[in-house]
Amino acid sequence: MRKAIQILRSKAIDISEKEEEAAMIAILLHDVGHGPYSHALENSIVQNIGHEQISMLLMEDLNRQFEGELDMAISIFKGDYPKSFLHQLVSSQLDMDRLDYLKRDSFFTGVSEGVIGSDRIISMLNVVDGGLVVEEKGIYSIEKFIVARRLMYWQVYLHKTVLCAEYLLLKVLQRARELAQEGQKVPASQSLLFFLKENLELDDFKSNKMVIQEFTKLDDYDVLAAIKTWTIYPDTVLSLLSEAIIGRKLFKTEIQGAAFDSGRVEELRDRFTETYKLPKELSSYFIFGDSIENLAYTQESERINILRKNNRVEEISKAADLFTFTSLSDKVEKHFLCYPRELLDC
Repeated sequence: MRKAIQILRSKAIDISEKEEEAAMIAILLHDVGHGPYSHALENSIVQNIGHEQISMLLMEDLNRQFEGELDMAISIFKGDYPKSFLHQLVSSQLDMDRLDYLKRDSFFTGVSEGVIGSDRIISMLNVVDGGLVVEEKGIYSIEKFIVARRLMYWQVYLHKTVLCAEYLLLKVLQRARELAQEGQKVPASQSLLFFLKENLELDDFKSNKMVIQEFTKLDDYDVLAAIKTWTIYPDTVLSLLSEAIIGRKLFKTEIQGAAFDSGRVEELRDRFTETYKLPKELSSYFIFGDSIENLAYTQESERINILRKNNRVEEISKAADLFTFTSLSDKVEKHFLCYPRELLDC
């Protein structure tokens, strides 16, 4: 973000010191509302409340503590500030967060397709009529950036092992919540147990400061320590699911273009009952699936615009030379199905 602001200033874009500070605060805090394990457990620890809403609540709480010093940062974060390009730097299809995490995740996973020329892209940024644009010289870097997003989603974020692990985490917490709300004693940290027992709405976060304070105490360690404890919990469902995570006994995961045949899923449920001697209604904890979508770029929101040498602004799909570019803006949907490997041997 600091690099982007310096580049824009060098091109005579008016950004005051106060605006720079506010933009830096907005990008620093834009994801502060994430709970444990980030996107993997969104809407599980707390249900029907997105991390953006919690980020907003935390920023407003900080703003009260700092007596209004975050007013401009919040305005930029929400997209209300007159200089819309500042909001685009924080949240858009070419925001600084995306430029950062693609390179970071590519490095830590060893998937080279995510390596992008973020410095080159930042150096090509400009502003026209209040909106963020990329100078024509940077068009190929933008094309690579969008292709990298498509590839990283298939190879990392939506990889079948990642999907299985994330959904197992969700199933573990779902079962723990069910048991806790039945009145059973579920060992967990005070903060995690609070959210397992309660069904909280957004209004609860707004009206009761204790709720947001308990949420900020949660981190990955609360969840992981609880799951380790639950591997020996008396409830068979919770202990088996927890052991699958801790022992890395991840389920078999299949991905295909069409929805899975309901007859095959029903057959797996029958095998589950025979293998685990558990009621069939509990099979949904062990046999589960969903649809996944990969959309690298959409023309419907916060378009990426290219500044031509003749000062004409064109949306990237019209300016790009990449003949397959239009396919990158098409949503690709696939379906996955997870189930214990033991059911293959039945």
